[in-house]
Amino acid sequence: MRIDKYLWCVRYFKTRNIGTEACKKGHVKLNGSAAKPSKEVMPQDKIIVRKNQINYQLTVLDIPPNRVGAKLVALYRLDTTPASEFESNELLQYSKDYYRKKGAGRPTKKDRRDIEDYIDDSAVPKNSEE
Repeated sequence: MRIDKYLWCVRYFKTRNIGTEACKKGHVKLNGSAAKPSKEVMPQDKIIVRKNQINYQLTVLDIPPNRVGAKLVALYRLDTTPASEFESNELLQYSKDYYRKKGAGRPTKKDRRDIEDYIDDSAVPKNSEE
């Protein structure tokens, strides 16, 4: 079975075309070397897939006849991704600066709502005599 089809069958990619593009860009390695989309996969092959800044490592156990359900994926591949890969991705998420710097472009929707709430609260007099 082709490696792009295999990765689609075991649900690493949502579409086969995305799997093909990942192979063309060099995000997929088969037994330590870059794999073209048409490279054949055999049982006991080691595959490394770079997806979402994580290097997933898996071992091919068997070749599925076609795309399998999520519960059956474990019959066809063994995920050997070390926990350190997920930990480094979690640290990367914490290190990102999600909020824009002051004066950098238009206010976001949340910023505008905060400004409107502030203006509405300050515009209403505390002791209104009517």
